[in-house]
Amino acid sequence: MEHARMELARHWRHRHARYRLQGSRHTTTGAIAFPPRDGSEWEPTLLSGQGTVVTYTVIHQPPLGHHGEVPYVLAIVALAEGPMITAQLSDCRANEVQIGMPVEMVTRLLGNEGDDGLLLYGYKFRPLLV
Repeated sequence: MEHARMELARHWRHRHARYRLQGSRHTTTGAIAFPPRDGSEWEPTLLSGQGTVVTYTVIHQPPLGHHGEVPYVLAIVALAEGPMITAQLSDCRANEVQIGMPVEMVTRLLGNEGDDGLLLYGYKFRPLLV
């Protein structure tokens, strides 16, 4: 039970980065970082969630506990603000993905902590609806 409480606390500490793509802006240089950085020279900043696919791969061998979820696409997305982020693509088939494709962040179920545990939601990206 102690493990579940520790996971719950960690989950709530990181929820802004998972649900809203909160990053950090350097107070002197203006550089944007994701995930957020700590320190007096960094201030929180909300990222747009818009980006483009830089590269991608199709996963056919899933990690333990995710056997029913393959194949899925894992991509490196260049966010509009500059940082690059590794994330799963959603709402599209592998043969529809293209390098340079515009995408937007969406919140999706990532997993759960067992029958009595947390449902874990976080960011994925989907093709930008034009």
